[in-house]
Amino acid sequence: MELRHLRYFVAVAEILNFTKAAAKLHLAQPSLTRQIHNLEEEIGVRLLNRSKSQVALTEEGRAFLVDARRVLALATESVQAVQHLSGGETGQLNIAYSSNFSFELLPETLGAFRQAFPHTALNLFDLTPAEQFRALEARKIDLGFVGLRPPASTRGLQWESIARHRTVVVLPVKHPLARQRRVNLGALKTMFFVGMSEKTHPGFRDWLCETCQPAGFTPRILQDAELEPALMTFVAEGLGVTLAREHIKNLPHPGVAFRPLAPPVKTDYYIAWNRDNDSRALQQYIEIVKNLTAPVAS
Repeated sequence: MELRHLRYFVAVAEILNFTKAAAKLHLAQPSLTRQIHNLEEEIGVRLLNRSKSQVALTEEGRAFLVDARRVLALATESVQAVQHLSGGETGQLNIAYSSNFSFELLPETLGAFRQAFPHTALNLFDLTPAEQFRALEARKIDLGFVGLRPPASTRGLQWESIARHRTVVVLPVKHPLARQRRVNLGALKTMFFVGMSEKTHPGFRDWLCETCQPAGFTPRILQDAELEPALMTFVAEGLGVTLAREHIKNLPHPGVAFRPLAPPVKTDYYIAWNRDNDSRALQQYIEIVKNLTAPVAS
């Protein structure tokens, strides 16, 4: 899936007319129709209901429209951020996050920072945790919303937990355990797991093993995924189950079910920065993050 597919879908979803949307996009209507069909085939979800008289969004299409607009807006900001970085602009703060696993704290802290420091440019970069660690070590970014605690192999970084999220088990929707309201962690002992690749999410395997240790077992990981959407696909296809922070529910998840663990398990969410970075803007932003998360980071 490419950004152009999202642009095409948003145009059709907003106008609900292929002919008018094609004219707006300067495309031939058959080409636009084919592109939308290819998008639906790739994600395995029908986004639009078509008839001779009208085009309407499905329930999944309405949800996808919100995310598509957000991704396109973030892409525009990322392009502008790279242009700012290339131009050597001063008075800026470079922040990395993962669009596949973001939560409400990021826009909230950015809004508070912009209001308090309107003359400091904020540049956003969509990077995997591994890319964030490398960029932090090289001082290419100031702060990363890295998620899991940085592994011991990272050099010169400082980090802090800013939130604790409920951990859920991700199951195939037809799995017997999906019928339960809560799943005992020990019930997963005999199952195969799928996990995040150490290439993109260093430390995931250690976190998974530490989480399962109180239940007396080490998870047997059958398959690794490089990105979260692939992880969901592996679970839906029955390759295994997995554990994740509850915010993974924000991703499209056909074929999978989420259940809280019993007893409840929570996972720390970390930010990280280079300890040699003495940027005043960075310290101001870290203080804003701490102040906004203090009531919920217990």
